Amino acid sequence: MSAMDSATANLWINAHFAPCLRALAPRVERMACTGAELTLPITAELVVPGGTVAPQALTALADTAMAIACAGHFRAFRPLNRANFDVQFLRPASGESLSCTATVVRASKALIFTRAVLTAEPSGKEVATATATWAVP
Repeated sequence: MSAMDSATANLWINAHFAPCLRALAPRVERMACTGAELTLPITAELVVPGGTVAPQALTALADTAMAIACAGHFRAFRPLNRANFDVQFLRPASGESLSCTATVVRASKALIFTRAVLTAEPSGKEVATATATWAVP
């Protein structure tokens, strides 16, 4: 199994992420050295009154996708420290699932800059964007 395939990345989630995150059931669909695409099923537990997805679930998916994108950059999981994390909620999210595409924008020896776009499926509407800066220990 290559360190760049989605099966390996899903093992990284099971091995290195908190149980509360794993309970959301994120899944790595695609993996590359420049980024990753994850999906998250929208379940009743994620929906708040009013019928939309809780912002915390969107934030958790974006954070996870950007962390996996960093792992893809290194071709192995490495613990990193968040120096900055910012999310912009564009519209309420609803549907069957969420898709998050995270990319490594720039990487140096000390910092990695990432960006994520979250989309509601099946509508294909963007519901949030996020950026994060990661300090490389």
